[in-house]
Amino acid sequence: MGITQASDEAWMRYAIRLAQRAEQRGEVPIGAIIVKNDQCIAEGWNTPIATHDPTAHAEIMAIRKAGVALQNYRLCDATLYVTLEPCVMCMGAISHARIKRLVFGAFDPKRGAVCNALSLTDASFLNHWVNWTGGTLEEECRELLKDFFRARR
Repeated sequence: MGITQASDEAWMRYAIRLAQRAEQRGEVPIGAIIVKNDQCIAEGWNTPIATHDPTAHAEIMAIRKAGVALQNYRLCDATLYVTLEPCVMCMGAISHARIKRLVFGAFDPKRGAVCNALSLTDASFLNHWVNWTGGTLEEECRELLKDFFRARR
């Protein structure tokens, strides 16, 4: 399939389905997948509430599973798709894992560590820089979060 807007949108739809899975379990609806050679090698969704683990963000869950699947903590040439701009913790993990490309849906103006609160994709103190694309199916990803928090208020 290769990297195209259509393939990015198809993978993001997969991540949205995972976000919906998180929501069904009472978690903040964020989903993530890791793709290498046009195949999903790992998936994850938010589970901090169920696991009592503040690090159980969708990206971290997917990165952990991808490392096991590849038998390597380095995920070179992989793309991570996630429904929300990653936070500082997740961007640290993405950089350490050497993920080549990041595609996210909704921007996070308050906590986003890609291009909003921080810009960690090309920070000079890191030894790995991540190529990124933001706003893929942005409205769908943003609405999923808005609807979740609206229902909780």
